[in-house]
Amino acid sequence: MFESSTYQGSLENQYNTLITQLKGLLYDEDDLIANLSNASALLNQFLSDVNWVGFYLWKEDELVLGPFQGLPACVRIKKGKGVCGTAAEKQEVIRVDDVHAFPGHIACDAASKSEIVLPLVKDGKLIGLLDIDSPVKSRFSQEDELLLTRFTETLVKHI
Repeated sequence: MFESSTYQGSLENQYNTLITQLKGLLYDEDDLIANLSNASALLNQFLSDVNWVGFYLWKEDELVLGPFQGLPACVRIKKGKGVCGTAAEKQEVIRVDDVHAFPGHIACDAASKSEIVLPLVKDGKLIGLLDIDSPVKSRFSQEDELLLTRFTETLVKHI
């Protein structure tokens, strides 16, 4: 049974608690959709100042909407298009302080002002992406990026 813990202390300590909770949710479960659903719900509970947290899955040369928390979103994104498509193409984290300044940004939610996208790569193959949007400019720090990378690495081990 999952029990929510209080997030206290430094940002790193808070993410450590988050990752411990993720491991508990993933323990002995290998279903992709179940694990991504719980991961998006956990992040949505943990992160402040976010308006969308979810996953896109890599299928047949495009990103397809997966489990998420937030308003309805773009269903399909082509490789190289917008922040998510660019992250998929480069297979690297993209952190955007102002999405309106990002060339080709796809506005699924007009309230979004900043975004971070983290590729999910297993055995050298792109599985999908974690996409997090915020209605606050410059919401995601380099420390968030490093700690969310640890979160996604933990998740990928279970999918």
